[in-house]
Amino acid sequence: MKIGKLIKKVLLVICVLVLLVMVLIGGLFLFAAYKNDHYYNFSSAAGKIEKEYATLGSADTMLLEYDAEDEIIGKYRIWYPKELINTDMSYPLVIIVNGTGTPSSMIDGVMKHLASWGFIVAGNEDENSRTGASSESTLVFLMSLNEDPESVFYHRIDTEHVGITGHSQGGVGAFNAVTAQEHGSVYSAIWSISPTSPYWGQENVFGKEWAYDLSELTIPCAMVAGTGAFDSGEAEDITPTSGQGICPLWALDMNYNAISDSVPKLIGRLTDKDHGDTLRDSDGYMTAWFCYWLKGDEEAGKAFFGESPEMADNSSWQDVRICIK
Repeated sequence: MKIGKLIKKVLLVICVLVLLVMVLIGGLFLFAAYKNDHYYNFSSAAGKIEKEYATLGSADTMLLEYDAEDEIIGKYRIWYPKELINTDMSYPLVIIVNGTGTPSSMIDGVMKHLASWGFIVAGNEDENSRTGASSESTLVFLMSLNEDPESVFYHRIDTEHVGITGHSQGGVGAFNAVTAQEHGSVYSAIWSISPTSPYWGQENVFGKEWAYDLSELTIPCAMVAGTGAFDSGEAEDITPTSGQGICPLWALDMNYNAISDSVPKLIGRLTDKDHGDTLRDSDGYMTAWFCYWLKGDEEAGKAFFGESPEMADNSSWQDVRICIK
């Protein structure tokens, strides 16, 4: 009997421990999900301007979704300042281009963050965004809402100030939306995050759908990446067939040099950050970039302009090159 009771106690203790471990693991998953959705509350931004624009802006935000009637695009998803409903103001628009396996519904935190700074932010569910075609459809749809008297966005979109951003494959899609799609001339500024390098756009690698021509760009363009192994790789140019990173320094340099010096341009790498980090960890400066080029925010522009632009002196960033005349 005593042995039986002892076994029961041991089993009870084991069950309690297993339950505690499950609760702990569940709690960790919930915290990770919360941190991912509210990453701006955990920012490690180092620069004064970067810190300011990495936090949530002052505008309360809302989300609207529209069926796209297109299986690939799925839905158009639009975050916007709540105040838009009760004002006659128009707001700059930023199109979000999805990375591989990362539809807009997985980056609501990023979209909400931008919207809180006074932008209308639109995306879709396309997971193969590289050609820019689905972003073109999103742009056209938003423009139609701007002309629809029944829409909450009727004459609320500032069509003279439209930006575009994307991560990884989405960085390629952002380039191609501007340079290869019908309404590319609508865009005023671009921020591309860890865009897949020209190596991957070769016919014998991923194929020409992944290629882009930055000599066609005529709008302010920023390109950022991380120094981690996945982004940087080991190859030092486009030639090696092994050791190629997603967005190494040689590719950023090649892309930077492909853009005319008459066009405002910028590159930089987040130190000790890798491919999966760069979308959220760069968004302090991404927000500042769009606040300057789309809203005329001079304070934001100090991150990139002047004799000592903050980004160039920021300890969290390296390999920064800026050409803004």
